[in-house]
Amino acid sequence: MNKLLLACLAALGTTAAWAEYPEKPITIVVPFAAGGPTDKVARDLAEALRKPLNATLVIENVGGAGGTLGATKVAKAAPDGYTILLHHIGMSTSPSLYRNMQYKTLDDFEYLGLVNEVPMTLIAKPSMAANSYAELSKWIDANHGKINLANAGLGSASHLCGLLFQSTLKVDMTTVPYKGTGPAMTDLIGGQVDLMCDQTTNTSSQIESGKVKAYAVTTGKRLTAPALAKLPTLDEMGLKGFNVSIWHGVYAPKGTPKPVLDKLNTALKTALKDADFHKRQEALGAVIVNDARNNPADHKKFVEAEINKWGPVIKAAGQYAD
Repeated sequence: MNKLLLACLAALGTTAAWAEYPEKPITIVVPFAAGGPTDKVARDLAEALRKPLNATLVIENVGGAGGTLGATKVAKAAPDGYTILLHHIGMSTSPSLYRNMQYKTLDDFEYLGLVNEVPMTLIAKPSMAANSYAELSKWIDANHGKINLANAGLGSASHLCGLLFQSTLKVDMTTVPYKGTGPAMTDLIGGQVDLMCDQTTNTSSQIESGKVKAYAVTTGKRLTAPALAKLPTLDEMGLKGFNVSIWHGVYAPKGTPKPVLDKLNTALKTALKDADFHKRQEALGAVIVNDARNNPADHKKFVEAEINKWGPVIKAAGQYAD
């Protein structure tokens, strides 16, 4: 029996071995606490994946260390398709933020596809005198060294957006990290801090109710949601090329068999077309990804580009953890 025939038989055997996948519940690891935006995306996605996979999907929250604990759990899990990861932009920023990670982002995972992108907004305490971005820009110029910029903790969306905002303006602000968006927002509303840049999932209701002042969105185009439609983009306001969104992607442990990866990717693409999933994501202010990044190779290229984008910003700020 020649080598080619042996290889073909081996391939057929591997495919046959995974033909019945999945035969038991699949665990989606969320590397953050329950109740947050990423957890919500994961639960909505799990429901949308249930039909195309014909399987039960279970959410496991493994929070801590900016998402690296949960990612480590998946990187070290059995590569059988029964443990997968849903992670946000932290997948690309952790290599610069954390010196001693237990995994390599580009080497220790199989990439399955992007899910969504969540825009961000620049907001301020309600007592802020500025009523437009132009007025806010003048206020920033007049208050160098006195500005407090809140964020939800090291590696959070608000932390990253704040770093890029300072870097683009070439202005140093006093960053004030909190243990989550909730306490950061509470202090912003109370006037204890001046500014914050955070996801629409966390800011839309506060903007709509008038509890904070909003100045701009961080996307390339204006948003259409009622609470945000009147806000200009930061690019329009002179911060050319400023474009930050918090995306989510799906990953499996390195070495997961290709037939399993193919089933997962096909199911993901089907789930992203689910009408109920779209409605739930729109309610969060999220935009479903519908482009080449739904494919594994392009997803990985995108994450690599994001690593290269954020690395210099984070390193210049000198904000990292062991």
